[in-house]
Amino acid sequence: MTEMVYGALPIQEREPVLPKWWQTLDKWSMTSILLLFGIGILLGLAASPPLAAKNGFEPFYYVKKQAIFGGAAMVAMLLTSMMTPQLVRRLAVIGFIVTLLATAMLPFFGTDFGKGAMRWYSLGFGSVQPSEFLKPGFVVVAAWLMAANEEINGPPGRMWSFLLMVTIVVMLALQPDFGQACLILFGWSVMYFVSGAPMLLIGGILFSIYPAAQLSYSNSEHFARRIDGFLDRSLDPTTQIGYATNAIREGGLFGVGVGEGQVKWSLPDAHTDFIISVAAEEYGLILVMCIIALYAVIVLRSYFRLMRERDPFIRLAGTGLVAIFGVQAMVNMGVAVRLLPSKGMTLPFVSYGGSSLIAGGIAVGMILAFTRTRPQGEIGEILRGHLK
Repeated sequence: MTEMVYGALPIQEREPVLPKWWQTLDKWSMTSILLLFGIGILLGLAASPPLAAKNGFEPFYYVKKQAIFGGAAMVAMLLTSMMTPQLVRRLAVIGFIVTLLATAMLPFFGTDFGKGAMRWYSLGFGSVQPSEFLKPGFVVVAAWLMAANEEINGPPGRMWSFLLMVTIVVMLALQPDFGQACLILFGWSVMYFVSGAPMLLIGGILFSIYPAAQLSYSNSEHFARRIDGFLDRSLDPTTQIGYATNAIREGGLFGVGVGEGQVKWSLPDAHTDFIISVAAEEYGLILVMCIIALYAVIVLRSYFRLMRERDPFIRLAGTGLVAIFGVQAMVNMGVAVRLLPSKGMTLPFVSYGGSSLIAGGIAVGMILAFTRTRPQGEIGEILRGHLK
C-alpha cells in the first residue's frame, strides 16, 4: 500500500565494511602494533625456554601459548576496530559491569599464585586477571559520563566518574595491585583534564597522592618492601632489578648475540615484567630504541587524529585509552632501568600473558575504532567558524 501511494523506496547502496574499514583505519598504528607483537614472539623464543625447562615443559611451551593468546588478541583488536563508537560504548559498558563484579569477588574466589597479591582467577588450564579487562571498560564508561556532563540538563557525570574511579582504585589497592590502581587514576586524571576540569581541583588530586602513598606505605608490607628496595642506594646484584640492570649494561649498543644472554636464566619474570632486559642484553640498544619508537608512533598518531575529533565522547575515551597504553609501556621499561619502583606491569604486546594480551588487543582495537577517519569537519575549522 505504501508503495502504491508514495512509490517504491529507493535502495541505498552501502559501501562494503572491509574496504571502508581499511580506508579509514590508521595504518601506521596498526603496523606498529603488529610489529610489537612480532617482537614479543621473537623475545619469547629467547626468554621463555629456561622457565619451561624449570617447570618440566617443552622448550617453546610458553611461546606457543603466547602465539595462541596473541592470535586471539589480534582477532579481538580487528573486530573491535571495525565497530562504530556507539557499538564500542555499548559493549564496553557491559564488559565493565562484568569485570567490576569479577574484581569485587576476587577476595572470595581469587588466588595469588604465591605472589602475595590476590589478582587472578584460576581456571585450571590457565588464569584470568579481571583488572586487565576492567581498564578499557572503565575508560569508556568514564568518558561517556564526562561527555554527558556537558549536555544541557545532563547528569553530574564528572562526579559519578570520580566516585567510580575512587571505588576501583580502592578495590585494586586492597589486592594489592598498586600498578593497575595508578593506571586507572592516571587515565581518569588525563580525561578529566581534557574535559576542562578546574586546575584547582586537579592540584588537589595531585596533592592527595602523597598522603595516600604514605598510608599505603604504613599499612602494606608489599608496598613498603618495593619502595624501600627502590630508595636503597645499594643495589643487590642478586635481586630482579639487579639482574635486569646488569643485563641492560652488558648488552651495550648491539647486544651480546641471539641466544647468548644470561639474564633469562636468573629472572623468574624474564618473559613478562622484565622482557625489555632480554631485548637489551641479546639485541642491544638498537632493538630497545625500535620498541620505544613503535610505542611513540601509536601514541602520537592516535593523539594527532583525536585532536581533529568533534565528538567529546570519542575524544575523551580515545585520550584515556592512549594515555594508559603509553604510560604502561613507559612504567615497564622504567622499572627495568630502576627509574621507577617495581610494579609487576607487563609491556603491552611484547610481554607474555594471556589476560594482558587479549585485554590489550581489545583496548587498542577501541583506539583504532575511535581514531578512524569520519566524514566531519575539522575541529579547528569549527573553532575558526565560531571566531568569525
